[in-house]
Amino acid sequence: MAYVAIADRDHEHHLHDPQTFITKYIWSQDHKVIAIQYGITAISVGVLAMILSAMMRLQLAFPDVFSFITPNNYYQFVTMHGMIMVIYLLTALFLGGFGNFLIPLMCGARDMVFPYVNMLSFWVYLLSVIILMASFFVPGGPTGAGWTLYPPQSILPGTPGTDWGILFMLISLAVFIVAFTMGGLNYVTTVLQARCRGMTLMRMPLSVWGIFVATILGLLAFPALLVSAVMMILDKTIGTSFFIPAVLSMGESLDHLGGSPILFQHLFWFFGHPEVYIVALPAFGIISDLISTHARKNIFGYRMMVWAIVAIGALSFVVWAHHMYVSGMNPYFGFFFATTTLIIAIPTAIKVYNWVLTLWQGNIRFTVPMMFAIGFIFTFTHGGLTGLFLGNVTVDLPLSDTYFVVGHFHMVMGVSPVLAVFGAIYHWFPKISGRMFNETLGKWHFWLTFLGTYSIYLPMHYLGILGVPRRYYANGITDFIPESAQTMNVGITIAALLVAVVQIIFFVNIIWSLRNGKKADSNPWGATTLEWQTPDTPPKHGNWGPELPVVYRWAYDYSVPGQSLDFIPQTEPHHGHDSVDDEDKDKK
Repeated sequence: MAYVAIADRDHEHHLHDPQTFITKYIWSQDHKVIAIQYGITAISVGVLAMILSAMMRLQLAFPDVFSFITPNNYYQFVTMHGMIMVIYLLTALFLGGFGNFLIPLMCGARDMVFPYVNMLSFWVYLLSVIILMASFFVPGGPTGAGWTLYPPQSILPGTPGTDWGILFMLISLAVFIVAFTMGGLNYVTTVLQARCRGMTLMRMPLSVWGIFVATILGLLAFPALLVSAVMMILDKTIGTSFFIPAVLSMGESLDHLGGSPILFQHLFWFFGHPEVYIVALPAFGIISDLISTHARKNIFGYRMMVWAIVAIGALSFVVWAHHMYVSGMNPYFGFFFATTTLIIAIPTAIKVYNWVLTLWQGNIRFTVPMMFAIGFIFTFTHGGLTGLFLGNVTVDLPLSDTYFVVGHFHMVMGVSPVLAVFGAIYHWFPKISGRMFNETLGKWHFWLTFLGTYSIYLPMHYLGILGVPRRYYANGITDFIPESAQTMNVGITIAALLVAVVQIIFFVNIIWSLRNGKKADSNPWGATTLEWQTPDTPPKHGNWGPELPVVYRWAYDYSVPGQSLDFIPQTEPHHGHDSVDDEDKDKK
């Protein structure tokens, strides 16, 4: 113990302390700086993806107006928008951004276990983004194969970007997976090995649990995408036949023989469905912490919430083929995947019930983070309910490839995680920057975004039931689609453009607050978790000064009877009547 104390007192010498601007802000090994680097990069490419979606909507609403949006451009915009949003924005932001910032602070560690590898993970991620962006400038432009990249169309002539674009996409994905693996090993090892004294697994905040389980999912699921990317690169470049069957292209028989396009679908969705929860689980954890903090109430059923996160993670690996009902699978397999899809709804529903019961009779403070958290519950619940329709084989068959799927997918995988991101940024902004944001601008941002996204995606479900197909450049005039569908398309587009413009409020708020915001207290929300107990705001390199914190209780001691304050930090020792081991309070 004496050795540990000496080492901790001398931490300034043992930590790779930055000496220059470059080592402090560019080649930084500080997890907080790396988190901000991840965040800025991810949000920047996310803005690009939002602009691409706006151009897609303009084409759908006004098909004969914008001559620069050609059919090839449209499918390239669809592909790049989808892949950027799912992989390069949400995955990178939740794990690389929030994972990096929160894990060491919430676990009471000085930094990640492997700081140099952590730094490398960001720069390799940035390289993957640069490779992806470069595909806009190669001959033929980026790939237009759809964000799922299904072969054989993705690598055969006739598809936009079939020469250079698809190769840049696949190489970028492979590089991204390398970056994720370096970061992911850091997150898992730090949670398991670098928690401070007293921080048992069952005292960790749910944000850490969500990020931890999501990282494990990624480490197990991303290899399937990596091998499928490598196999498709080989199919494209040297003529192997992993995914390409005997096929005629432009009237000529190709050299490929015996490949299976369905094999790619299995590999892609074996990654693709856990990917949904790689994004959702960190959001679940963050929303749990936001609701508990801003409702001044302990999270309802903490242990149940932890086990629900673990159960969702495990079950996410046995539902992937519900994306493939129309691929001609055996009906018995359809029955199996429909059943597991319904089963995974149970732990997910447990989380929603627990959030609502946490809010029940809480002292709810309608701060900006709380509004985004409640907005998340609405959008995620609605998105999840429509998922139950699509999980049923007989209902999915007619709805597959219609706008019903677009509406469902965006509510559950687009809108709700983005609301969680905004809530998290507003919640931790005072700790990151040392400044408070403008509350009025934040509330305007919430209401316009929340109501605007409902105006976009709820009507899409109706369009899907009408039979309007997705991924079409222009719908034209058909007997089975009424003219009112096009009127609705115009309304959806206007709402989408307004929501895109509204995001300017967020950027104005953040930039203005960084310069002129009121100086933040070390714990402006009255939160219990460790990151709000740091000696400095923003935390300095090494986070904790000369001594690491010691944890005595769980993360959700709010409104405890007989206490002078309505919260007790995790670092507060137990006293007399407060001697119950608080990690078990949720059992009572």
